[in-house]
Amino acid sequence: MNRRNLLLLGGAAVAAVGGALLLTPQTPTAPPPSETALAFPGLAQRLANAATIEVRRNDATLVVRRGAGGAWVLPAKADHPVRPEKVRELLVGLTELRLAEPRTANPEMLERLGLNDPSQPGSTASHLRVLDSQGGVIAELVIGRRRVRVQGNVPESVYVRRANENQAWLGEGRLPLDGDPNLWIDRDLANIARERVLSLAVTRVGEEPLVVRKERDADGKLAVVTPAEAGEMDEISLDEISRAFEFLTFLDVRRAAEIPGERLGTGAFELTDNLRITATVNKDGEAIWVMLAAEGDAEAARLENRWRGWAYQVGQWKEKALVPRLEDLRKQPPAGEAPAPQ
Repeated sequence: MNRRNLLLLGGAAVAAVGGALLLTPQTPTAPPPSETALAFPGLAQRLANAATIEVRRNDATLVVRRGAGGAWVLPAKADHPVRPEKVRELLVGLTELRLAEPRTANPEMLERLGLNDPSQPGSTASHLRVLDSQGGVIAELVIGRRRVRVQGNVPESVYVRRANENQAWLGEGRLPLDGDPNLWIDRDLANIARERVLSLAVTRVGEEPLVVRKERDADGKLAVVTPAEAGEMDEISLDEISRAFEFLTFLDVRRAAEIPGERLGTGAFELTDNLRITATVNKDGEAIWVMLAAEGDAEAARLENRWRGWAYQVGQWKEKALVPRLEDLRKQPPAGEAPAPQ
């Protein structure tokens, strides 16, 4: 075979290999396994026995416990259920946390990372413990400042150290930690559009009954029907009754049997779609507490399941929406002008 034929055959082989490479599907290169160590190897299996979560700071301690039936509750809030996703995010974050880079081991430098003793005045550190039902420690960590990300596609990071150790680490992973109990519970009670409120019958202690009703074939505005001669009403005050359950949230919660204050009365609401809501209202100093009950169809069952057994502190302004008095609804004269005789 002469030199010319060898060159032709060699060129054909190169072309064939090149064509094969072009036709071969491109597969992304698998990312290399992380070289950083997990903060708690094998933690996921041990968390099946988790019964208590403690977050201790210098000014307060948050405790979340696993209650009857496996639901997580807040003892400081009368064992009110917490948001399941809050517990899940924290425990998953612990299992995935990696010790990316060692930092200082000098105790005098820990404060700069927010990792000094959480019990010291002014400390911003958090001491997190996950315990089993016998009080045994499943995971324990001191958590400090988060490091700000300056570019995208970079994992979240936070400074941490193991309890009883001075070695600080830059931890890689998301570790949501809230010490405020109100951030652990769902404080939304209802969000019912104002147009759905058809009537309200108020029974207040020591006062005459009050009935406010919307005529179904009228312009959709509430009007006082009892007492019959009520005088001129304030439209804004009447509209507040319609908004009684719009974006309704609570400030505090207790067991219904432990509702504080003295009874003001009840407000019985009728709404569209066969929904009826009764609000039983107490007043404790300036605080307004309410127990809610729902009757009707599937929507009522869902609300009743949410409200049953609880008393909620709501905003003070809700008194005039849930159990208003007649004088609360009357149109007030301009300043300096005497009220019209009733």
